Amino acid sequence: MLSLEEISDRLEIQQLLIDYSTAIDQKRFDDLDRVFTEDAYIDYRVTGGVDGRFPDVKAWLKDVLPNFPAYYHMLGNVDIRVSGNHATSRAICFNPMVMGGAHKDGAPIYFVGIWYVDEFIRTADGWRMSRRVEEKCFDKLL
Repeated sequence: MLSLEEISDRLEIQQLLIDYSTAIDQKRFDDLDRVFTEDAYIDYRVTGGVDGRFPDVKAWLKDVLPNFPAYYHMLGNVDIRVSGNHATSRAICFNPMVMGGAHKDGAPIYFVGIWYVDEFIRTADGWRMSRRVEEKCFDKLL
């Protein structure tokens, strides 16, 4: 049986996953400062992206994502494990992305299915993500 503290921890971590997706999908990249630790490691290489520390990856996101006129993140099967002041999670993400510089009917769509494999740490400001690595399940350009 889960304690109230562990339920609270899991809900806070689940909200971080949602906050990440919302920040990315709404191109509010500064909101990511409340998701990641300052020194977080992020690895997007399986989907053609970069890896590195949060400030560098955030700058890359600001530069690259406006090239996609439409996209979203849909998360599921979130498995959160809490151990004291550390936690891990694994979540499925479905991420279709419209390709090209302008949203038009018939534009190709890049369908991405990945798992987010994440690590978290409890900070003075609450839980923050300290590591995110994408593992590819599939991708398809239609």
